[in-house]
Amino acid sequence: MIDPAIAQVRRFNRVVTQSVGALYDHYLSRRLPLGEARLLWEIGEGRDVRSLRRRLGLDSGYLSRLLRSLEAAGLVTVARSDEDRRVRVARPTAAGRREQRVLDERSDELAASFLAPLAPAQRERLLVAMGEVERLLTAGLVRIELVDPENDLARYCLGEYYAELGRRFDNGFDDRISVAATPDELRPPNGLFVVASLDGDPVGCGALKFHGRRPAELKRMWVAPSARGLGLGRRLLHELELLAADHGVRRIRLETNRSLTEAIALYRSSGYSEVAAFNDEPYAHHWFEKRLAPTATNADRVGPSVVERPGCFPLGGPHEVGRAVGSA
Repeated sequence: MIDPAIAQVRRFNRVVTQSVGALYDHYLSRRLPLGEARLLWEIGEGRDVRSLRRRLGLDSGYLSRLLRSLEAAGLVTVARSDEDRRVRVARPTAAGRREQRVLDERSDELAASFLAPLAPAQRERLLVAMGEVERLLTAGLVRIELVDPENDLARYCLGEYYAELGRRFDNGFDDRISVAATPDELRPPNGLFVVASLDGDPVGCGALKFHGRRPAELKRMWVAPSARGLGLGRRLLHELELLAADHGVRRIRLETNRSLTEAIALYRSSGYSEVAAFNDEPYAHHWFEKRLAPTATNADRVGPSVVERPGCFPLGGPHEVGRAVGSA
């Protein structure tokens, strides 16, 4: 017997695929199927192939076939970048730009056709529902990976994290006088670092410092403004707790600044209790601690397991970016 929730999702998928014309080989009555039309739109004025693959979540072989088909149709060219010969860049031809304009026009017409038969109140309900569905589906596309703290994605997240603290703290932020969390302290066996990505772009991070039998420290929690509202902060926090439990940690600690009200609310609502200061962090006003449950099982996880990839550490574990930024 099919789970009612699964049946609802499948009905929704059938309605959407029929409504948008995904069942036809010639999307929007043009010569391209939906996959090629979407790829041509994503290319825009030009985009490197690696970012297209990350953006669309496509297998490299399948993406290559789509690009070859667009090239054969005279709609795009694919060539090595002048700046970096290792990078291939797809660009539209003049015919490709014309096709992009037609697809844009017909996509607008298709969208308008969804709204036209509805009364004003129904249109508003549909738009609100679409916005909510978009947010929820987007949250499900976030991937959390274990990476080296000196990985390019990690460096980007840390740079954005420091910049945000600098803007929000009363007297700015200088990581040279903050309690250290060096790369060596955030890589196994001393700790770990995770990065959350959406469409291939880094949108959040978090780290753990292990101290043997003593409580582990939660560090460098950050969520990009563009990803806030997706529940990712809570998911990141939960993921790091599970990873800590996987490593035998029983208590986890963090400190944070009074200006980070969203982070403080997140920690309190996640079971953290305020404790006496346990370090001399000059930017901290609040210190928190939480006792963790024994080693978690996959049933406890709120999202897919942490993805392992080249450059990631072979550590088990799972994955969220909400409104959390902490000086932890």
